[in-house]
Amino acid sequence: MSSPLADRIRPDSLDDIVGQKHLLSQGKPLRRIIESGEIPNLIFYGPSGVGKTTLATYIARKTNKTLKKLNGTTASTADIRQIVQELDTFAGFGGILLYLDEIQYFNKKQQQTLLEFIEDGRITLIASTTENPYFYVYNAILSRSTVFEFKPVEPADLEPAVRRAVRILSEEKGEQIEITDEAVRHICASCSGDVRKSLNAVELCALSASVVDGVKVIDIDLARQLSQKSAFRYDRDGDEHYDIISAYQKSMRGSDADAALHYLARLLAAGDLPSACRRLMICACEDVGLAYPQIIPIVKSCVDIAQAVGLPEARLPLADAVILVCLAPKSNSAHDAIAAAFADVEAGKAGPIPRTLQNKHFDGADNNNPGQFYQYPHVFPDHYVPQQYLPDVLKDVTYYNYGDNKNEQSFKAYWDKIKGKYGM
Repeated sequence: MSSPLADRIRPDSLDDIVGQKHLLSQGKPLRRIIESGEIPNLIFYGPSGVGKTTLATYIARKTNKTLKKLNGTTASTADIRQIVQELDTFAGFGGILLYLDEIQYFNKKQQQTLLEFIEDGRITLIASTTENPYFYVYNAILSRSTVFEFKPVEPADLEPAVRRAVRILSEEKGEQIEITDEAVRHICASCSGDVRKSLNAVELCALSASVVDGVKVIDIDLARQLSQKSAFRYDRDGDEHYDIISAYQKSMRGSDADAALHYLARLLAAGDLPSACRRLMICACEDVGLAYPQIIPIVKSCVDIAQAVGLPEARLPLADAVILVCLAPKSNSAHDAIAAAFADVEAGKAGPIPRTLQNKHFDGADNNNPGQFYQYPHVFPDHYVPQQYLPDVLKDVTYYNYGDNKNEQSFKAYWDKIKGKYGM
């Protein structure tokens, strides 16, 4: 059984590696490190299929160290110990280069097992992860490593890899395989910067391409059929999930309807209706809020409709709501007010509730001034009367500040007029 095409065409030089120009172009730090031959401990962070394993394998080939490979999803502490035992054998002469894929799945104890040998240089670690290493990698490992972030590959940078894959498949199979320019562009654009997915799509297309006059032709129709669903990059438990929902809410907050709709489409294409609905309702309350409070029940109604009809129709009421949130005036005055109130409560600033507000209907015999003295606002002009509502320790605090939008300013003018009668 042959290995996947992506493994069979690993590049022989740094210039053959697709993408990552910010790391591997002439003069860039990572390239200079690799060319020096003195490889420090490295952590490669980025989405899958963008060249982390490819580069680690290339580095391993260029060193005189013994290469060992582990995958964090399957390796155990016993596997680490076995590698450590080889350090004092002929296999460990000159040191060991350990390529640890998916290091985020190693627990703290497993990572600590490596620490002593990483520190004294007997093991050189090259680890890769799709998750933010500053959250998942043990601090002692991080402090002894250099982190490089890999980015999705641009479609234009993928084109040479796709054409090279077609040439190699032609040589391997001993048959003529051609691919149209349209098909190349579609595969590159549809694979979300994932080199492995683009090469897998080429291999699938080559296997199923029709023969015309002795030539297998990969055209745009075939490319669409076999690459359209391989494109989407989304992991509900990973960084990509949080990046998309963060961009979704920030785009609504920033009143950019086009961007918000783009991220909504990405969430719905992944079938993540709950996240799309939840963030939409949060944004209506947090970012529009009192500037247009009527939006809250409107958005809730749209979410209810979306959940009732399900996908794909759910995209319609959600699109209505997203555009409305984007176009609505914005105010985070309520957000700031409740955050300030929470800060006081969590700091222990509470105090007894004023007597006038307590739920008491009798006084003890020792009370020389019986009575609750609560004043019912509705019996006063304008339904308002000054009295203390906050505990004594907080009686002069202000949590809520009026937003500068038309709605809140009209409320401010109303209450300034009423409270002005009392000299407030």
